[in-house]
Amino acid sequence: MFIDSHCHIDFPDLAEQGDALFERMAAAEVTHAVCIGVSLEDIDRVLALADSRTNIFATVGVHPEHTDCEEPSIERLLVLAQHPKVVAIGETGLDYYWHKDKPEWQRERFRVHIRTARACRKPLVIHTRDSAEDVIGILREEHADEVGGVMHCFTETQAVADAAIALGFYISFSGIVTFKNALQIKGVATNIPLERLLIETDSPYLAPVPYRGKMNEPSYVPHVAREVAKLRGISVEEVASAASANTRRLFAEMQSA
Repeated sequence: MFIDSHCHIDFPDLAEQGDALFERMAAAEVTHAVCIGVSLEDIDRVLALADSRTNIFATVGVHPEHTDCEEPSIERLLVLAQHPKVVAIGETGLDYYWHKDKPEWQRERFRVHIRTARACRKPLVIHTRDSAEDVIGILREEHADEVGGVMHCFTETQAVADAAIALGFYISFSGIVTFKNALQIKGVATNIPLERLLIETDSPYLAPVPYRGKMNEPSYVPHVAREVAKLRGISVEEVASAASANTRRLFAEMQSA
């Protein structure tokens, strides 16, 4: 049994597939998925999807890439976090790939999410791109270790993984770990403690081999587990069991689902 710990199945290309998407999930033994909020404008869509399916959960946040959008406040996020299917705050973090000037507004938005998470005692879902040093620094400054969270779609070094784990974070691997040249990521997937490992699709992006270049979906998350199992020299069942248990441990609302 597998859990997709990070996906965007509310996005139109996936949402329009309706029941067929969930039938493929079931056939692939993907029992649950977490649909990630990336903007306040679309959060009602995410929450409605979570309400419509017992095995779908949600997060609330504003992605660090987004500029032309409603800016989140602690008060607004706290209200949304009261929804019974919301398991975390985010997707949040820093992205200096698209914002190479390292804007202060992005760092301030990140702090708002961390302070919200601490206020409502929910974990964080972290996005980082070309920004790992600042992400870890701000997590420390804002005492994010009080709530922990997950470094999603991990593409950083072992040192960054170790720093995040020291703050109580999990490390989540996407289809990138199946890519032939992703040697650094493969090394981290091999070396981190199994009890700190999650798996995800980040669908509709980053489809794993053998679907690379196609639209991703939660039913493909077993391919991530198989690659991690191969790298670690253990069974797929062991990876699936550990990752699922870790996801439920991180996201408290999923423990009885």
